[in-house]
Amino acid sequence: MFYKIAQKFLFQTSPEFAHNFAMTSFRYTANTPFSCLYSQNVPAAPIECMGLTFPNPVGLAAGMDKDAESIDAFVAMGFGHIEVGTVTPKAQPGNDKPRAFRLKPARAIINRMGFNNGGVDAMVRNIKASNRGNAIIGVNIGKNKTTPLEEGKNDYLFCMDKVYEVADYIAVNISSPNTPGLRSLQYGEMLDDLLSSLKERQGQLAKEQGRYVPIALKIAPDLSNEELKQICDALITHQFDGVIATNTTLERDAVKHLPEHVEAGGLSGAPLTQRATEVIKLTAEYLDGKLPIIGVGGIDSGKDGMDKIDAGAKLVQIYTGFIYNGPQLIKDITEDYLKRK
Repeated sequence: MFYKIAQKFLFQTSPEFAHNFAMTSFRYTANTPFSCLYSQNVPAAPIECMGLTFPNPVGLAAGMDKDAESIDAFVAMGFGHIEVGTVTPKAQPGNDKPRAFRLKPARAIINRMGFNNGGVDAMVRNIKASNRGNAIIGVNIGKNKTTPLEEGKNDYLFCMDKVYEVADYIAVNISSPNTPGLRSLQYGEMLDDLLSSLKERQGQLAKEQGRYVPIALKIAPDLSNEELKQICDALITHQFDGVIATNTTLERDAVKHLPEHVEAGGLSGAPLTQRATEVIKLTAEYLDGKLPIIGVGGIDSGKDGMDKIDAGAKLVQIYTGFIYNGPQLIKDITEDYLKRK
């Protein structure tokens, strides 16, 4: 009930104002009596994935808590895992505003935020200060906009070095459409070089720190079947621990009737549901059980979450669906999942 009232107010404001207001509210109310406004008991539904035990199958997708400032609030809502970021080595402001657009009739959002974040050192401090409980914390890493593409690998390695001690898993984001050229890292020699370098560094850090932190690659929905197959083969070859499918899409076919469809950026929400599920199904086929899949893209109901799991995902993540539905969506998906067990 409270969420619907808050949503009615926030939906009268710009998407970025609403996001910042919500995140500030979460930050200041977490671990206080006011957290009762959004905290809930989500049934336990433990799942083993990437060598970790997740309390339930529902995670928060990257992009919501870019600087890991509100982990405690998201834990109180009942998320089984929280993926913070995308974080870059240095703080950066992101793209020019306005850079986020609500498509309410389609239950969708277009964003071209551009990895705005406070930098990796600030994020590590925030994670260390959080009350994470038994929730799994993933850290989504990217490259700075000013870093040349051919040097992008160094940004990922830099972030990996910094976050390794505080992350339960690390997500490698090479699929955002909002950093020029970034998606080029999904192909050929650049992909092989990045994956092999990250895997080598993972081994070094595991030896130095005495703990193994799995790494997963986040992929785009706008890949051809052949491109997807090549990525899956590379993930198997380089012994990655997981894949996150999918990021936002550049496609606009489902929202061409809405004036906002002309805005540049990645489309998320209900119009992405079918394509993301198709990519998960194909990815599962290509991986043949060798790597687990975290399914994300257009999950707007408990049924949508189960469709992703039926397609081959081990876990799911929500973002736009969370904005439109609130924390209840976490419980809906988990309860539907438990009915299957």
